[in-house]
Amino acid sequence: MSRIGKKPVAIPSGVTANIDNGTMTVKGPKGTLSMGLSDLIDYKIDGEEIQVKPANDTKAARSFWGMQRTLVSNLVEGVTEGFTKVLEITGVGYRANAQGKKLRLQLGYSHDVDLDVPEGLEVKTPDQTTVEISGIDKQAVGQFAAEVRRWRKPEPYKGKGIKYRGEYVFRKEGKKK
Repeated sequence: MSRIGKKPVAIPSGVTANIDNGTMTVKGPKGTLSMGLSDLIDYKIDGEEIQVKPANDTKAARSFWGMQRTLVSNLVEGVTEGFTKVLEITGVGYRANAQGKKLRLQLGYSHDVDLDVPEGLEVKTPDQTTVEISGIDKQAVGQFAAEVRRWRKPEPYKGKGIKYRGEYVFRKEGKKK
C-alpha cells in the first residue's frame, strides 16, 4: 500500500485545478502546468484538495499510485513556489556566465561550451562559480541541471567539476610514496 498516495494534495489559495479529457491543468501565480492522467488512477478535486486513488486493485495501479500523487503535488508546488537547482563549479579557470537565453561555460576544454536555456527556465550566475537554474516544471529544471553537469562531472582526486549544491564528492587518496 502506498503511504504517500493516501495523503491528499492541498490546493493553496490562488491556485485552480481542473480535469478534462485525460489532462489535469493547474494554474497559479507563477504560470500554468498540465499533465496527462493515467487510466489506472482515479483523480478527484474536492474543494481545496486533490484525491488520488487507484482505479482498481491491480498491482500496476497500486504501483503508480504514489508516483502519480507526487506528480500532482509537483504541479501544485511548481505554480506556487517553483523549483531551483544550484550548481557549483570547482576548478582553476572554470567559469560560467549567463547571457540572456544562453549559458556559457568555460570548463578547461579548447572551446567554450554554449548551452541554450530551454523555454520556461531561468538561469542566473550570481558569481562565476555558481549557476542557479529555476522554473515551474521540476522535470525540466532537473533535466537541464543534469545536462549542464554532464559537461564536467566532479572527479574524485581533486574534486574539480560541476556538482549540485550539497552534493558530497567522495575523494580518493592518491599515490603514496
